[in-house]
Amino acid sequence: MIKHRGFPGRLPGSDYQFTIRRENKAGATPLIRRERHADRRPADRRADAGFMEALWLYFGPEPFERGNLDAGRLSWVFGREVVAAEEPFDPKSYDALLQIDEGRARASFPEAFDGRGIWEGGSA
Repeated sequence: MIKHRGFPGRLPGSDYQFTIRRENKAGATPLIRRERHADRRPADRRADAGFMEALWLYFGPEPFERGNLDAGRLSWVFGREVVAAEEPFDPKSYDALLQIDEGRARASFPEAFDGRGIWEGGSA
């Protein structure tokens, strides 16, 4: 499992985890598409936006390996703003390639791309 050095481990000032420390001996937790409902808590929405901003700043539009990115956090954006970048795609692999769908990500999380987010000196 690749560790994305320099990628934030969590949303600042929260317990919202973005990365894992070590791989699961039983295998990677499968990525699934979790539905985001309109009544989600503001803190959950900030975590999604902060994670998307971190993904964009770290990887940009290029494909990236899942590695030590948290499956739970990825699952909130998987299948929409983050998509499979290879066929066949194995949702249970730490080596799986993903990519940001920039158009959908910008539409869903404009604050992650406007330069005023949590990683560029703003506040989420």
